[in-house]
Amino acid sequence: MAKTRPMQASGTLAPWLGIALIVILCDQLTKIAVTKVLAYATPYPFTPFFNLLLVFNRGAAFSFLAAAGGWQRWAFTALGVVAALVIVYLLKRHGNQRLFCASLSLIMGGALGNVIDRLVHSHVIDFLDFHVGGWHWPAFNLADSAIVIGALLLVLDELRRVGGSR
Repeated sequence: MAKTRPMQASGTLAPWLGIALIVILCDQLTKIAVTKVLAYATPYPFTPFFNLLLVFNRGAAFSFLAAAGGWQRWAFTALGVVAALVIVYLLKRHGNQRLFCASLSLIMGGALGNVIDRLVHSHVIDFLDFHVGGWHWPAFNLADSAIVIGALLLVLDELRRVGGSR
């Protein structure tokens, strides 16, 4: 019979939770600022390809399920909380893998930033609007940016791991 080894923490959670907290704070502060300064759905051109544009998203990415009957607020809130709990577990287990944990911390901070919006406002506050000609990328926020950057870093971490350059 093979012995199973008890799961051991391989690093401290503090730096990774700190990164998530910084993401949450920056996300929430920018959302407070834009809701105080910008008029709803009025584009404020910043560059030829970027506007500040305050919009509210009741759905998920790209306003997916935004027109649903309201259940999506709680479903996406629960999903964000479950994701954060899974991430904390992974951070405890792999705390010494710096790139992996940094990417998870960004994802967790972004997910919880949007969870806060859903709980407080019943929608997510978006305000970053990139465009080329008449084509606009759906508006997003710093939390969304942290999630995307974290996901890209996860891919990079996996490519490095598979390539043996860790």
